[in-house]
Amino acid sequence: MMSPSQTPSRLPDLDCDVLVIGSGAGGLSAAVTAAYHGLKVVVVEKAAVCGGATSWSGGWAWTPGNPLAKAAGVNEDRELFRTYLRHRLGRNYQEDRVDAFLEAVPHMVGFFHNKTSLQFVPGSKIKDIYGDTPGAGTGHRSVGPKPINARRIKPALRARMRHQLYETSFLGMGIMAGPDLAKFLSASQGDIRGIFHAAWRVGFHLLDLLAHRRNMQLVNGTALTGRLLKSADDLGVNIRVSTPARHLLSDESGKVTGAVVSSPQGGLRITASRGVVLAAGGFPNDVSRRKALFPKTPTGREHWTLAPKETTGDGITMAQEVGARFETGLASPAAWCPVSLVPYRNGRIGTFPHIMDRAKPGSIGVRRDGKRFVNEANGYYDYVEGLLAATPEGEPAEAWQIADAAFVRKYPLGMAKPLPVPLFPYLRSGYLKKGKTIEELAVACGIDPHALARTVADFNDNARRGIDPDFKRGATEFNKYGGDPGNTPNPSLRPLEKGPFYAVKIVPGSFGTFAGLAADARARVLDTDGHPIQGLYVAGNDQASVMGGHYPAGGINLGPALTFGYIAGRDLARATHYEDDGAPAQNQPRATMAP
Repeated sequence: MMSPSQTPSRLPDLDCDVLVIGSGAGGLSAAVTAAYHGLKVVVVEKAAVCGGATSWSGGWAWTPGNPLAKAAGVNEDRELFRTYLRHRLGRNYQEDRVDAFLEAVPHMVGFFHNKTSLQFVPGSKIKDIYGDTPGAGTGHRSVGPKPINARRIKPALRARMRHQLYETSFLGMGIMAGPDLAKFLSASQGDIRGIFHAAWRVGFHLLDLLAHRRNMQLVNGTALTGRLLKSADDLGVNIRVSTPARHLLSDESGKVTGAVVSSPQGGLRITASRGVVLAAGGFPNDVSRRKALFPKTPTGREHWTLAPKETTGDGITMAQEVGARFETGLASPAAWCPVSLVPYRNGRIGTFPHIMDRAKPGSIGVRRDGKRFVNEANGYYDYVEGLLAATPEGEPAEAWQIADAAFVRKYPLGMAKPLPVPLFPYLRSGYLKKGKTIEELAVACGIDPHALARTVADFNDNARRGIDPDFKRGATEFNKYGGDPGNTPNPSLRPLEKGPFYAVKIVPGSFGTFAGLAADARARVLDTDGHPIQGLYVAGNDQASVMGGHYPAGGINLGPALTFGYIAGRDLARATHYEDDGAPAQNQPRATMAP
């Protein structure tokens, strides 16, 4: 890789005020904010489509104190949020960055919701994960993107949008957490309203596939990036796909002044008078960094991320070349998620994130020793953290999520869907294992059959009474919310009784990385001495997580990504008061879509 001083002077130039590298939530947040304040913004994206890992996410963002909560009459004091984070983050609590995040969150949500095409819906029932921790919330601390029909997005822009992750869709159609998902699940139980809802959703999806060859009912992460891209387009942001950044440019004082990028037309030097925002998605697909930092990953390949293949740490590498500090001393290097590997008949292997099935009653997780290792209904991060801790050195980190016949007909078990979707394709491919008895299932999975039988018997005895002495499953509001309210006495606990029994293999995965570039409260990248590098900002997973490598609530990737992107955009625009976001933007140029 060439150093900035070796950059060929013959490269064509492109001038702007702000260059954003990456088009996920953090990058697009910075781009929209800066453009709203009148700056000329260019976004370059390595992939052929925009959205990054954000498009494959659930789209929910942890935004405590947001204005949608206040509109619903929930007025929590900010000290509650600090209390919760102090207890959960411990020694990784960075007061200046946490305060900057908490102060900016309500303004960020209000700005996007009222002044751009990014509208939100409230997460009124979404609980913080650790309900017994002081300051924990029981709802209204999250927002999600309001669904949007892609017909509202210009075809040229729509063509550059990343599709919903197939494994988290139904035939490519996204299903939104909350009432949408609940109605789909009720359809499997014969509920007429659920059947009607599922029928019209699927029917319109099939029509969209015929007419547009893509899902047009955008929910979750695709709605978030779709709305952000529309906002950027409305404000004249120049968005360039298939344009990876190669290295940063600096002037004699060390200020970052732009970057050299590649494009289908060749190399290009982009000069950014105000600065550069790095938001390239972290390093979840960098095998060498995974080998160095991830536990139980001796070759770097024993890990399956849900991030796109382009997330190879480019932003971090470029920043290190100009003296930035790569912060690795966090509680965890990545945002863990349990995943299963889905074999397809064409030879492709899909990655399915186990987000909702673990909390449903009638299922448990065990290792090959036949023993449980975690409260399955806690967060996805906790599941993998528990698995890694329980796995002896030298053994592969693997588990099995086990369920009975009643479970698989009522709830999803990984990629396998409930009634009326048949199970035989998943059994035929080997994705699901099956046994008439618990012992037979154990043999099929390579689990100690006697130990598993004892584990299930003990679990069943307790589940009938609605308790889990070993891991306290179902004791918190978060656990109960993830369970089934119709299951008593504990929404998350039911015995595994009636065969046949089924299992799916679980391996460690992640939504993205927590380790990243050290940054200050203004989202400026810090050098190895702790000083800001002038002209260089960072947002999203390129930035070391403000949560210090912990996972206190769902949406703690997207909430900070949107917020620190917003902070960076405002700082680049030299906006000093949040009231500056109150006036509509005027005289903005129209967007240009380059290849």
